[in-house]
Parts: sequence; C-alpha cells; structure tokens
Amino acid sequence: MKSNDYIKYITQTVVQYIDQPKDERKKQRLEKKQMKEPFLTKWFGVVPLALYSTIHSINKTKRKKYRKTGH
Repeated sequence: MKSNDYIKYITQTVVQYIDQPKDERKKQRLEKKQMKEPFLTKWFGVVPLALYSTIHSINKTKRKKYRKTGH
C-alpha cells in the first residue's frame, strides 16, 4: 500500500467518523464492547472457566450438606 493510499484511507475513515451522529458512535462503541470476550477466556482459554465452575459446584454441594446436618 502506498503512502498516498494510506493517507486517503485514513482521511476517509476520519471523515466518516466525524459525519456520524454522536449517539450512533456511542451505540457502535457499546456494541463493540459487548462483543468482546472476557479477559480470562481471551488470554487463558476455557481452562479458568472450567476450574471456576468446578470449584463453584463443589462449594455448592458442601453448603447443601452443611445445611442438611444442621450445624
């Protein structure tokens, strides 16, 4: 890509951004933010999610047993 093409592309992008109403820009930003995957999943895969759900279910069963015995 030549420098003139790049400058033309950047200029068009900036002009499109400026021409959009402020509400539409905010809406696009929110949509983009919602599409983002969570940090742990992005950097470490599904392993943290699996560990979290396993630990959560173990703790949940322990609480149920504790409540049944009446301690």
